[in-house]
Amino acid sequence: MRILLADDHDMVRETISAYLENKGEAEVIPATDLSGALEKIENDGPFDLVLLDYQMPGMNGLAGLSQALSANNGKGVAILSGNAPAKTAQEALSLGAIGFIPKTMGAQSLLNAVRFMAAGEIYVPVDLMREDANPSQHPLAEKLSPRELEVLSGLCKGHSNKEIARELDLQEVTIKLHVRTLCRKLDAKNRTQAALIAKEAGLF
Repeated sequence: MRILLADDHDMVRETISAYLENKGEAEVIPATDLSGALEKIENDGPFDLVLLDYQMPGMNGLAGLSQALSANNGKGVAILSGNAPAKTAQEALSLGAIGFIPKTMGAQSLLNAVRFMAAGEIYVPVDLMREDANPSQHPLAEKLSPRELEVLSGLCKGHSNKEIARELDLQEVTIKLHVRTLCRKLDAKNRTQAALIAKEAGLF
């Protein structure tokens, strides 16, 4: 089983790689951004499975997924994510992803999911789909639109408007408008306070 794992967080990449190699007897090739992943697919691919971090440099939302799918010669490409909503998982699948893996998943479950996808089967956690079926997941989330939640997630990570705009493939001025709306809806004085309110409420 040959796997390309692309993630810009060293600890995440190294931890997952070590487990897949030691317990899953997989050969794992690392990359830190989309361009590096595409280069490795071109030089060393196709891989049995390509795992792409949803928020790493170059991804531009799910635009990078389409590029990787095209490059990997029809073999499976899946998305890894820390906190993307269920809607993003559904969009990824509709674009042709073979799976969607939360980074919070346990190590053995992750290995099972990887084996499943490498064999050509689609994998999405049942909990994620259940969450989408029940939109009243969090009282604070009920006040916000899906896009506002995505922007708020970026604020909680300390990202600038420009970084959030790039990640969501939107104009920076649009993000500014969303931030202003978020502050009003959350009764926050500024973006920092909005992020604190979301974190203290356990939304992210």
